Amino acid sequence: MTDEQRPPSKQGSLRRLKQFEVRPNRELGQNFLIDDNILEVIGRAAELGPADVVLEVGGGLGVLSEYLAPRVAHLHVVELDPSLDGALRDATDPFSNVELHFGDAARLDLAELAPEPTKIVANLPYGIAATVILKTIAELPRAGLWVAMTQREVAERLAASPGGKVYGAPSVLAQLACEVKVLRAIPRTVFHPVPNVDSALVGLRRRGSWPGRGVAALVHGGFAHRRKALAGSLALVPGASGGLRDHVRAALAELGHPEDVRAERLAPADFLALAERMDAEELGRLTPR
Repeated sequence: MTDEQRPPSKQGSLRRLKQFEVRPNRELGQNFLIDDNILEVIGRAAELGPADVVLEVGGGLGVLSEYLAPRVAHLHVVELDPSLDGALRDATDPFSNVELHFGDAARLDLAELAPEPTKIVANLPYGIAATVILKTIAELPRAGLWVAMTQREVAERLAASPGGKVYGAPSVLAQLACEVKVLRAIPRTVFHPVPNVDSALVGLRRRGSWPGRGVAALVHGGFAHRRKALAGSLALVPGASGGLRDHVRAALAELGHPEDVRAERLAPADFLALAERMDAEELGRLTPR
């Protein structure tokens, strides 16, 4: 390992906290990664290579950024908090292949990133983790691998199986496009400040394309009222057609499911099959405008 490739030290992270007078903002979910051992864990899981174009959301103090930069072709770093500019530039200025983007990742037009990311590797702010993962699956078709630090509940939700308590719309949408695995639990002590929740590393490997807005709307509508049958929940979506309930029941019966089955009992592939039995107008009525 060359000097350029050596992971940053914990002391380097703490130095930036002091040097740039960084005060972690809990409202923004700022729990900074400070343990270089975890960087190696992330790096191995991400299968980093010299041709990779990586998107990191939540640059923070730049600890992960300066680990990734010398190992990949290009690194996009997105950070919401402009007060971290100094710390991030201190970490990334030595590298010519890093581009900083200050703004809200949930609103960023990812299609404008050039070169287009092929991997997402990030210590994600807890409040937006699922949103960012699903957004990148949908908007970055060349991305094939995700390795992300999230709240443990988010990781478990994304990887959940049908019938479980945490299985929901994010589970279905992620699994329609990717194989999802909880890679390992992460101790709270690798962060500063120490968070009040447990974390986990989640990995996603693309196996298909994003199902599209219509299918996504069908999934979200199906889980909107968890105590109701799927057909009844969809019928409550604003703008749904009057005959939608009966059409969904008939389609479910055709697929071999009870007419009153709940969304949480269906596998991701079942939602895709159900969408294929609905016409474009029905799906369009379910899609938010």
